[in-house]
Parts: sequence; structure tokens; C-alpha cells
Amino acid sequence: MNQSTETRNEPLRFAFIEARWHDRIVDQARIGFLDELARRTNGAAVTDVFDAPGAFEIPLLAQRLARSGLYDGVIGAAFVVDGGIYRHEFVAETVVAGLMQAQLATEVPIFSVVLTPHHFQETAAHEAFFAEHFVLKGGEAARAALATVALGATLPKAA
Repeated sequence: MNQSTETRNEPLRFAFIEARWHDRIVDQARIGFLDELARRTNGAAVTDVFDAPGAFEIPLLAQRLARSGLYDGVIGAAFVVDGGIYRHEFVAETVVAGLMQAQLATEVPIFSVVLTPHHFQETAAHEAFFAEHFVLKGGEAARAALATVALGATLPKAA
């Protein structure tokens, strides 16, 4: 699908993958993404939403979706917190590195809304703060996706 926006007849199409851990927070990234995308494309872009059990499963799914040829970009969203059992920073770093590898392997832009806070407690205040933050990050991902697709359309094509 990665063709010039000037010659295409179909709308931009994105895949949005969201981890189901802390879904009330992660869902806010999707809401922010969809709202910003609709605002900037006058509702013309299409987004397919996929659920992943957790953050660790996102890179493989992102790579498969990117390789499908159906999407102009893929977005992965997760909230990786310190559960007291393992190093959550390692999980987040591994997921983001996997997204970068998938992007380079497929040449389809893949964007990360995989966030890990320094401190998170399951309190109403923290949940509200991070939910609001995920809305902002989802909007940022939409702007980045649109800008990257537009930039890609200006690049010379390989022979």
C-alpha cells in the first residue's frame, strides 16, 4: 500500500495494536490517536484495532501487519509498569527495540506508544494522570504517522 498519496485512490490505513494489561489506560492512547487522525484527515483515514495480550507480543504482530501490505503505518501501545517481579524497563526496552527491528525489516513505519513510568501505583490519581497522558501520546503518534507517511510519499522510488 505504500504508494504516493497523490496517486492513491484508497484512504490512509493504519493498524493500532493495544496491549490488554492496564487496558483502561492503554485504551486512551487509541482514543487520542483516532481523534487526532480524524481531525487531521477529515475522517478519511481507516484504522484497524488489534488486541495483544501484553506488550511483549506487540512487535511480532506489528511486523506481521506491516508485511501484509495493507497498512501505511502500525502503532503499538502498552503501559509497562513495575510489577515487583521483573525489571519492567527491560520489557519496555525490548518491545521498543522489537518495533524498530520490525520497521526496518518491513520498511513500513511503526510507531511506539509503549510507555513505562518511573513510579505507578494503582490509585485513582495515578490512573487518571496516566490515562490523560496516553491520550496526548496517542495524538502525538497520529501526527507522527501522518508526517512520516507524507514524507515517505516524497522520497524517490527504487527502480
